[in-house]
Amino acid sequence: MALLSALDREHTIAPPGYSRWLIPPAALSVHLCIGQVYATSVYKNSLVQHFDTSQTAIGVIFSIAIVMLGLSAAVGGTWVEANGPRKAMFVSASFWASGFLIGALGIATTQLWLLYLGYGVLGGIGLGIGYISPVSTLIKWFPDRPGLATGLAIMGFGGGALIAGPLSRQLMSFYDSGYDPNVATSVADGSALTALFLTLGIGYFLIMMFGVINIRVPASDWSPAGWDPASVREKPLVTTAQVAAANAIRTRAFWLLWIVLFCNVTAGIGILEQASPMIQDFFREDGVSSVAVSAAAGFVGVLSLFNMAGRFVWSSTSDLIGRRPIYMLYLGGGMILYALLATVGPAATALFVLLAGVILSFYGGGFATIPAYLRDLFGTYQVGAIHGRLLTAWSAAGVAGPLIINGFLDAQGKPGTLTADAYRPALFTMVALLAVGFAANLLVRPVPSKYHEPAMKEEVQAA
Repeated sequence: MALLSALDREHTIAPPGYSRWLIPPAALSVHLCIGQVYATSVYKNSLVQHFDTSQTAIGVIFSIAIVMLGLSAAVGGTWVEANGPRKAMFVSASFWASGFLIGALGIATTQLWLLYLGYGVLGGIGLGIGYISPVSTLIKWFPDRPGLATGLAIMGFGGGALIAGPLSRQLMSFYDSGYDPNVATSVADGSALTALFLTLGIGYFLIMMFGVINIRVPASDWSPAGWDPASVREKPLVTTAQVAAANAIRTRAFWLLWIVLFCNVTAGIGILEQASPMIQDFFREDGVSSVAVSAAAGFVGVLSLFNMAGRFVWSSTSDLIGRRPIYMLYLGGGMILYALLATVGPAATALFVLLAGVILSFYGGGFATIPAYLRDLFGTYQVGAIHGRLLTAWSAAGVAGPLIINGFLDAQGKPGTLTADAYRPALFTMVALLAVGFAANLLVRPVPSKYHEPAMKEEVQAA
């Protein structure tokens, strides 16, 4: 019981002199681990062969995890706020590790439903709780630079796959001497996959415990040295009031931001999901692509770097220029870049990579900036819970983005025979989608005072 009570919020209040710069590494340790979800394609073919099933049947595992991410973040957001980041991170680590362990059992016994239940459902719950667990804490520690703080942590989610991908390949080659990580068609056997899931589950749990141990919440009277809270009043679209999660979802601003995030993520995830075959198709002539399979895999890695860098660079920039202007860049700039990708993208490989890379940096930046945007509009009171509810836009986009891209491509021909022309209808559809998001962002206004928490409203007026 004493061990469990150490997870309570009242036992996580930072002592005087505690450095706030210890908080981003604690949050990063969680996000780097759960970011592994973007590396599931590394062992996808091995799972297909082991279970003797289709690509779609294995792909469903990823879809379940992303849907559960959004649902658990939305449903569990208020619980996370009430119980604090340490307990939330511990719960996240427990679900995330359990997902791998039960998934390993499913692989060992050739029971696919256990993989759905383990990695998909339980792992997805760990994803959602882990994703939102440090958000409100980071914002409270960095009221002067919320974009930088959330960007540091959420950058880890984008970078998690960069570590997990190569690591998983090396572990599979260690556990199965017949698996060659340098050959795209090579697959690992069932025992290697079982050992991989066991290793990742135990390893990720231990790493996430670093975050659990080091996370702290600031004392109620704490503020950064030299920071004047009155400076917040000087910025447009930044409130000094507080809004509860239950009231936030009743506001027009929340649903406009839902549309903004949905449009930005749908556009980005469409490229991310199709990246490897896309670059080969764009440079295909007479049925032969000038881009090798290995180069296409490298392109996916480059996009991951842009995605990760965008989460930190653009989110930090939003502290200087404001949240609405940075989303005007994400959405308006994205419209221009998608149009250029469709029209001049096939002109040169370097140009294609650059355009796609900047688009993915906007995709990552949108994820990292949205918590700070929510803090600006709704205050810090239940910003984590509000963020959790908003992440349902991610779940919806995770379905819509691939459906739009794949729907157009299926109508154009078979995989391996497509060219740049086949992608143009989908890319211009993304331009239209980003235009909707751009308009929604322009319509965002301060939250009316009737939605503010009454007691906190009085405190603001008294100040």
